[in-house]
Amino acid sequence: MWSASGSFLRDKWSSEDDELAGPSHTVSSRLHDTRIQIVSERELAQLAQVRPLIFSFHEQSAIKDCFKMLQKKVEYEIIQEFMDLEYKNLTGQFNSGNEPCNRDKNRYRDILPYDSTRVPLGENKDYINANYIRIINAGEEYFYIATQGPLPGTTDDFWQMVLENNANIIVMITREIEDRIIKCHHYWPISMKEPLELRNCHIFLENYQILQYFIIRIFQVVRKSTGSRHIVKQLQFTNWPDHGTPASVDGFIKFVRYVRKSHLTGPIIVHCSAGVGRTGVFLCVDVVFSAIEKNFSFNIKNIVAQMREQRYGMIQTKEQYCFCYKIVLEVLRKIVTFN
Repeated sequence: MWSASGSFLRDKWSSEDDELAGPSHTVSSRLHDTRIQIVSERELAQLAQVRPLIFSFHEQSAIKDCFKMLQKKVEYEIIQEFMDLEYKNLTGQFNSGNEPCNRDKNRYRDILPYDSTRVPLGENKDYINANYIRIINAGEEYFYIATQGPLPGTTDDFWQMVLENNANIIVMITREIEDRIIKCHHYWPISMKEPLELRNCHIFLENYQILQYFIIRIFQVVRKSTGSRHIVKQLQFTNWPDHGTPASVDGFIKFVRYVRKSHLTGPIIVHCSAGVGRTGVFLCVDVVFSAIEKNFSFNIKNIVAQMREQRYGMIQTKEQYCFCYKIVLEVLRKIVTFN
């Protein structure tokens, strides 16, 4: 059986768990821990083995050609490709985000949602700094919401957006504080013992698991008006440095693949701090992995161009753009080596 290389995931079941799930000062005991393991190391290792549905001689040859082409592009053309995207003139409007009543709802003044694709809240189409993003590849559509990390004053709006879009997955690609700078408000319950009380709902932390590269949290969201219940899985990638890109490609591959496996309903909601840089990397890589698995062709530049037409500034730096290629090359290399 082929297995992915790299560091093994570790599960931690101790009092420090609550610090990451919470934080909480409650001291837990393993003897009284009622949590159930959500995913095993073996399952994640298998998920990381991205395999095309059809692996004929023709498909093997096509994958090898694609691998060589991308390798050559990384060596000679990738920076120019990124610059070409930077110079592309986009004409989206930011009127809603610039309205005086909405300015405090933006984490960064220069990262606003396009009016044409912004996510409206409720009957009045209230404002949140978030955009719908639909990426078309080989005739298939991939549907996301890209948004900023919630602020203390937008946490109610964030959970309203989750419920109204019937989303079962939240992807978080940041820590709450990085390099002593607040990147995202702690918008979930601090422990399994006490729910987060919001304007229109209660958020209960039902279960969580801490892995080497990411944390899984399962929430039950209960509407106060109707008592209806909605299960949401939050996946927080914790090994992306404040500046740069993840050192472990393998860890991010497992993360992206587990998100895709966990998706059931609604758009996948993805946020980092601003909701454009790391968020853009995730969307791009998720689409490419799905394409490889289905024997579809893909074009990273085209995928990023589609994202940028729907939310300003998706994939902010050339390092992030190069990381997209690096991680895709690693998946293709494993397929070629496997053969």
